[in-house]
Amino acid sequence: MAVERLFVDTWAWLVLANDRDPAFGSVSRMRASVAGQAAAWVTTDHVLDETMTRLFALAPFAQARRFMEGIFEASRGGLLDIEHVTPERFSRAWRLRLRFHDKPRISFTDLTSFVVMRELGLRNALTADAHFEQVGMGFLRVP
Repeated sequence: MAVERLFVDTWAWLVLANDRDPAFGSVSRMRASVAGQAAAWVTTDHVLDETMTRLFALAPFAQARRFMEGIFEASRGGLLDIEHVTPERFSRAWRLRLRFHDKPRISFTDLTSFVVMRELGLRNALTADAHFEQVGMGFLRVP
């Protein structure tokens, strides 16, 4: 049975990097439920940029490095798709920035995520970020 692909936001990566986070158990169970299934999770280079910036500021270097190398290994193994924000995607995100002028707290990384999710037909995002639902583009937050 095919698994619905899931967009993984910065929040989820940071939860998985911190086993003391209250959401660690539920996010870990979600990861385990798709273990070994090709490309069940999708993220972007912009999300990983944001994740690395925060993770290396919060965790010891060696721990942050191991965690990020695990993400890259999952991608090389076909378990995770890392989508790149191309110039075209960047331009579409910029147009969303202008469209959502009334929501100044939405990060540009989130806007690029919305573009990629829409393009790939992804509906669910592994995130606690309410912006994914607030934009009215049909995205749902999980867990």
